[in-house]
This record gives sequence, structure tokens and C-alpha cells, in this order.
Amino acid sequence: MVTRSETMMTRIWPLAKAGRMAIAMMAAMVYASTSVASAASAGCEAPGDKLGVSRIVEIDTHGGPIFGSYTKQEHEASFLGPKEVVLTFDDGPMPWITRSILDTLDEACTKATFFSVGRMALAYPDVVKEVVARGHTLGAHTMTHPFNMFRLNPDVAHDQIERGFAAVAAAANGPIAPFFRFPGLADSHELMAYLQSRGIAAFTVDVVSNDSYIGDPKRLTERTMREIERNNGGIVLFHDIKRSTAKALPEILRQLKAGGFRIVHLTSKTAVQPLPDLAVAMSDALAKAASKSGKPTTLMPFYGTTGPVAGQSAQSPPANGSSAAVTATADSAVGVALPISQLSPAPRQRVASIKASRPIVKADWSRATHKVRTAGRRRTIVLKATAN
Repeated sequence: MVTRSETMMTRIWPLAKAGRMAIAMMAAMVYASTSVASAASAGCEAPGDKLGVSRIVEIDTHGGPIFGSYTKQEHEASFLGPKEVVLTFDDGPMPWITRSILDTLDEACTKATFFSVGRMALAYPDVVKEVVARGHTLGAHTMTHPFNMFRLNPDVAHDQIERGFAAVAAAANGPIAPFFRFPGLADSHELMAYLQSRGIAAFTVDVVSNDSYIGDPKRLTERTMREIERNNGGIVLFHDIKRSTAKALPEILRQLKAGGFRIVHLTSKTAVQPLPDLAVAMSDALAKAASKSGKPTTLMPFYGTTGPVAGQSAQSPPANGSSAAVTATADSAVGVALPISQLSPAPRQRVASIKASRPIVKADWSRATHKVRTAGRRRTIVLKATAN
């Protein structure tokens, strides 16, 4: 019989032998903290009056489908019934907000899907691991969150997608879902064709909470519930970089339960396969960062959020005191047997350029400029030319 320690060594030794000792040590820390996943499911074996999860939808993404109504693309029929809700969170992780959201979801015994930005995941890999360890599904939201991706050079847009997935997977130190969300929900035929060529599903939304613009938790709760009730459920968009979202979420979940709404948890049939050269580059970047001494960096998204409260560390340990988290299957922390619906949408004919139909092995970036509107004024963001 193979022991747990022997299994750990078979996973870690090849990393150490290959000269990536820092990664090997990180893997050992992750493997050693299996208590995080079990702690997340504590008390959820019989949710009782808690919101919980009503069922799981497992998606085969090979056809490159797109789900949700906020799109001009030809999208899949909704897999949700009346009063069914999918909770989604974009733009994180942000430790002092994401962890609060994770605690609230644990308290309600419910699950969500997180679309993380690559550079944020690299900055806070311990929080990324917590997201997966607590039983949530993890996808990607590009590398640096560029707006209006359809206006970028195709190679730049593709590289944003690929680097985002590679960074989030490296930070998670394990498999993540081939689930993608366009920044600003700005999809296009060409980019959808590229996702289809990579077997990645795109998720737009049915309900926008508007938490990017509502700072008052009470107003945010009222707006969110009004839209959910008007739509009779749907895929709901939140951001785990907004303090108002973390403060409003407990009351939103309470009202969902009181209103008879049910949570549907999304999982994927297979994991995304990051491009090999990018996977190695992101792992090496994490190892290099982990080997540096000194104060941890507090990374703030350029597209706006609020910082940690005074005296709160940007990389404070999880509430249970563990220093790392272990990846787990998305439905393992629910604690009860749930009905699983399986979806396997067929590929669609999508308009694509020649560049959009070929995968990228080595990104060839070009200089690109695009404008976004922020706080009532225009601001120009420049993507500097880089190369692998």
C-alpha cells in the first residue's frame, strides 16, 4: 500500500531533481495542508437552513461554447431553470477581499466560480490555492485585464488569454477549468473562434450586480436582488476586488435563500492545458518571487479597487492558520451527494481570421493602445512591446 508521504515524494522529487527546488518546496507546503479543504466543508454535510448548492453542472468545453445572455455572439441555451443562480467573481484575487468572500460562501455552504487575472494570481498564489481548496471553480480573466480585447492585434489578444491561463494554473499549482471571461464582456467572433480552437468555454452573464460602481453595500444588495428577481435567476457578475461586494454578500445570500433561489455550481469535464513554454515561465516566475526576501508586494489592479484596511497585511494567513492550501475537486467540499447535469455543446461555425485560427507557441507582441473610461474621464493604457 502506498502511503501519503510516498505519494507526496513521487510528486515533489521530479521537481527537485529538475533543479526547481523552490517549486518543490512550495508543492510540499501545499500538499501538507490538506486540512484546509476539510475545514471548508465542515458543517455542510447537512446544510439545513443554509443556502447550499442545489446541483452541479459539468461542462465539456471542447466545442468552445459561450454561456450567458450579455453577448452579441450566438450563444448556448441557458442550462438554468427558474430561480437558479450561478455566482461568479472577477478580477481577483485580492487577499483582504477575496478571503472575506470565501468565508461568507463557506458560511452559506455554497459555491462560486472565480475568474482570476493572471498578474493578480501570481502576486497572491496562496489565495488562489484557497479558492480551489474551498471547493470553488477557478477560471481565467486574461493576464492584465485589457479592455476592448477585440481591438487589439490578434496575437496580443491571444497572448493575454494564454498567459492568463498559464499564470492562474501556476498559482493554483494544479488543474484549473478551461473557463474564460472577457474583460468588460467584450467578446468577438474572432476571439471566440480562437477559444474554440483551444477547447475553452467563455462565460458572459445574465445579471450585472454593478458592484464596480456601487460602493454602498445596502444599495448594492438592493440592486443585485432586484435584477436577479427580474431575470428569475441567471449567471450573476460580482468582483472580488470590491469591498462593497464583500460587505453586501452575506445579505445577498440570505435574501437568495429567503426568496427561494437555488445555487448551481459549475465544473468542467477536463482541465485547461496551458502552453508548455508559458507554464514553465510562470512557474519559474513564482519560484523566483518565493525565493526573494523582504516585504511582500501589495499589488493593486490598475482598473480600480480599494486597498486593505489599516494594519491589515496584504498576505495575511488564512483564518484557520494554515500557510497554504491544497487543490481539491470543485464539488468535494459540498459534503453531500448532488445531482450532476452534463453539458457537451457541439462546436459552432464562427467567423475567424487566419491569425485567430492558429495557436501561439511563442507570443509575438506588438505595441497596442486602447482607451477606457474611468471616473468620468478618459485614460489611455499602453501595452508595451515585449517578447519571450
